[in-house]
Amino acid sequence: MRWRNARQSTNVEDRRGNGGGRGIALGTGGTIVLALVVFALGGDPTQVLMQGLQQSQIEQVDVNTPQAKEQLDFVASVLGSTEDVWANIYDSFQPPILVAYTGSTSTACGSGQAAMGPFYCPLDQKLYLDLSFFEELEKSLGAGGDFARAYVIAHEVGHHIQTLEGTSNKVRALQQRISKKEANKLSVAMELQADCYAGVWAYHVKSQLGLLEEGDIDEAMNAASAVGDDTLAKNSGRAVVPDSFTHGSSTQRKAWFYKGYEAGKMESCDSFSQ
Repeated sequence: MRWRNARQSTNVEDRRGNGGGRGIALGTGGTIVLALVVFALGGDPTQVLMQGLQQSQIEQVDVNTPQAKEQLDFVASVLGSTEDVWANIYDSFQPPILVAYTGSTSTACGSGQAAMGPFYCPLDQKLYLDLSFFEELEKSLGAGGDFARAYVIAHEVGHHIQTLEGTSNKVRALQQRISKKEANKLSVAMELQADCYAGVWAYHVKSQLGLLEEGDIDEAMNAASAVGDDTLAKNSGRAVVPDSFTHGSSTQRKAWFYKGYEAGKMESCDSFSQ
């Protein structure tokens, strides 16, 4: 992705190191992967996170290095591209805030932890991202490349679109009245729609902004596959139980991203009618 040619968003809140030069980050490694698996399968990752706190080596992270600055520039550029795309194709678009943090941070949805991976909080309409996740995405999940990282951000922006559309509130209200199995199906539909919205963004990154490079879509598809519920379960040695899926299989996630990419329209992303 030609991300350096993109406009940098001003809606990035840098909490790395609590605004100072240094912060505390966990030596996450397998902790992130395991917590992602637990969360993806509908479980509570809290115990995994606590074990990670006890077992991981705490290290200091300098957020003032050239590498750390480039990471933040990348995030701001990708977020800027999502703002430009969605402002052009969605009349009701209002940009979210992306919070870059280290280790843990407070959110309107509770405490945000690095081992939870990137997430969106609809209560404050902010995306939360510990940038160390990008390293884990490549090393532990096998999904490298700048467009794989950009897909992660675009997916979370997809959840923001669902909030603006009112989809999130409707789904959460309905989940309170149905069985866990049916609630999981709705969660899967939410995630697949967010993947589709990421695909819509990718279509316009190519056609509207001209930022796409050869191999970028393959990187995004690889990332979508890497975070499929079935793949995460297999990689952790757990049984694959489709009724417990909350994010969708690797095949589903790739298919819905590509569906959005091919069509380039929000209307193509009705995952709830499938």
